[in-house]
Amino acid sequence: MSFHTSKPALRLRQGTAPLLISMPHVGTHVPPALAARLTPEAQQVHDTDWHLERLYDFADAIGASVLVATHSRYVVDLNRPPDNQNLYPGQDTTGLCPVDSFDKTPLYASGELPDEAEIAARREAIWQPYHQQLQAELTRLQAAHGTVVLWDAHSIRSVLPRFFEGKLTDLNLGTANGTSCDPALAQTLLAIGQAASGYSAVLNGRFKGGHITRQYGRPAQGVHAVQLEMTQCSYMQEAMPFDYLPEVAARVQPHLRLMLQAALDFARVQQG
Repeated sequence: MSFHTSKPALRLRQGTAPLLISMPHVGTHVPPALAARLTPEAQQVHDTDWHLERLYDFADAIGASVLVATHSRYVVDLNRPPDNQNLYPGQDTTGLCPVDSFDKTPLYASGELPDEAEIAARREAIWQPYHQQLQAELTRLQAAHGTVVLWDAHSIRSVLPRFFEGKLTDLNLGTANGTSCDPALAQTLLAIGQAASGYSAVLNGRFKGGHITRQYGRPAQGVHAVQLEMTQCSYMQEAMPFDYLPEVAARVQPHLRLMLQAALDFARVQQG
């Protein structure tokens, strides 16, 4: 199967502060020729990190750069290594070009799976531009500030038996087991999460950070990367039609903003 897309792989809003917020799983676009090969359920792209731009609508006010994916993770997963290695050995995960959903249902109609050539074409058309832009923006911000924080923003349904037992912790901070950012920053962020009334928080629990956190987090070189995987019930409906719930979201947003401000303060102290 061939692959073609006419839509740019990303949107970038450049800020002035030493903070880049990456949203690799918010995209919902599936090129029409590919969508025709998916099951009706898969065409609804259930496993999207819905509404994160709205949830993080304070990003511009604090001067952050925001990098947003446009295509669905069903097309290509921007938070997976380009060689499709399993980030969590021994645990079930979805791949670079997933073939099943989080509920383990097939994404493709029979006989429509992508071959290696198509996977390579998707990687070249979408994965590479996103990562090139991510690196370029980190380089720009670091040249201006010396130290920069990369915040990889994610969300997921709170109950997903395929990946974890019971209900997921609300605020899952990941720093690749302490290797992707300064431990002091990680502890500050965890303390904010633990102090958030009505929410649970953990550091390097089930979600330790995906490819982006692990690839770009280089604390010794002044790039500190943190992933936040949030439960979707903290701000939206977890079932169709996946609506944003403004009153629910308004309760968690102040805690999110405190975390991002703490990340900014950390970067500025490092450069100061």
